Amino acid sequence: MSINPSRRQHLGALAGSFSGLALNDLLAREGGVLSGTLHHPPRAKRVVQLFMAGAASHVDTFDYKPLLKQQDGKDWDPGEAVELFQSTPGATFASPWEFQRYGKSGKMLSDIVAPLGELVDDLAFVHNVVGKTGVHSQGTLLQTTGFSFPGFPSAGSWVSYALGSETENLPSFVVLPDHRGLASNGAKNWANAFLPAQHQGTVIRPGSETPIADLSAPKSDFITPQNDRAGLDVLSKMNRLYAAARPGDDRLSARVRSYELAAAMQLSATDALEVAKEPQYIKDMYGLAPEGAGVNDSGAINVKAESEFFGRKCLVARRLLERGVRFVQVWSGNDNGSPRRNWDSHEDVKRDHEPLALGMARGASALIKDLKQRGMLEDTIILWTTEFGRMPCSQRSKGRDHNPFVFTNWLCGGGIKGGTYGESDEWGFKPQDRSHPTTVYDVHATIMHQLGVDHERLTVRNNGIDRRLTDVHGHVLKEMI
Repeated sequence: MSINPSRRQHLGALAGSFSGLALNDLLAREGGVLSGTLHHPPRAKRVVQLFMAGAASHVDTFDYKPLLKQQDGKDWDPGEAVELFQSTPGATFASPWEFQRYGKSGKMLSDIVAPLGELVDDLAFVHNVVGKTGVHSQGTLLQTTGFSFPGFPSAGSWVSYALGSETENLPSFVVLPDHRGLASNGAKNWANAFLPAQHQGTVIRPGSETPIADLSAPKSDFITPQNDRAGLDVLSKMNRLYAAARPGDDRLSARVRSYELAAAMQLSATDALEVAKEPQYIKDMYGLAPEGAGVNDSGAINVKAESEFFGRKCLVARRLLERGVRFVQVWSGNDNGSPRRNWDSHEDVKRDHEPLALGMARGASALIKDLKQRGMLEDTIILWTTEFGRMPCSQRSKGRDHNPFVFTNWLCGGGIKGGTYGESDEWGFKPQDRSHPTTVYDVHATIMHQLGVDHERLTVRNNGIDRRLTDVHGHVLKEMI
């Protein structure tokens, strides 16, 4: 069933008039379609999605498998036929890193994610997540949009659509990509698709010369504040005439809102990105390099650089959240290149995963601690995910091939209880209980539930079908809330 149909019909009837354009914009400012009318009391009101592009290895980070060490180098035989993405199964491959126990729970974590050890009891691990494909583009879309093909809104867009923004000066959905490029699918991972355009993700690149593209006029002797304002006034008049002639088309009002938001962001976004204002102990906690020191990013990925890059994005994410942004997507890793700058460790898992994981773990740990000390973790959900996992056997002796059959997510904050919910088998090859795996639909349903939204009732009719984030699947993981 669609949300607030009478409200939407009313908007449609008025959209062609001047007052309708203003009303549509006013309601966009007021909040999402569920603003003030949530399905149940929420435990959370904002989300951070940490996405490891390229497919992080669960058996080298969070999912301890002692059998791999016992059988290291021996023929790997799970007792069934195995079809891999780009190789044939190699020998059993023990993790190159040791695992240690952390927290009251005694949870085993790899040394490359050790910075998260002090917070392990706050993390809800799901080790039996399954995908649908071993192809990066489809696997990434599935985790970001709930569908393995383009044309559907990102989870961040759904949250923005449902809840709206808490601020008029920043977007409700912000994307912090890897500074070296975009992951598979590019902007499709944060697209609004058939939702109103104001709910698409806004890309910000912390630390770059131009963090937000096209936000301000280019440097020019010709452009002045006076003629810039005059041009905008003419554009405003043209927009009103255009909208009046096209009843029922909300694209222009969304574009107008985006321009108004851009004007507000010239001040507010600049302030949100000024991490230099943070106390030194905060910058140290996130792993930021000293001002002016820079990091070596010219060759192979390295721990110092990854700590700076990921830590800076996590600190900016916290600054955005406390200023009212609803959903922040933080990316680690970009599409394939040379030298490799992502988690797709076909050739050498130790070379690739160690700096990426240590940088990620330090930044994520700092974000959790920072939110907790500010009293924000209790109503902020953090989701750590990747498109799929990696195999327990070797590829080319030092790498691992794709494993869509099982991998790990973890969640934290927003009323989520720490612990382990769902296990993989003894190899980390498939779920321990194959008849009851966890899917992305379950994760999305749980996040929406914590935000006060029933995932089955938040729908939008598109091409004659009532579409929702969780398609026709998903159940709330009640044991972790």
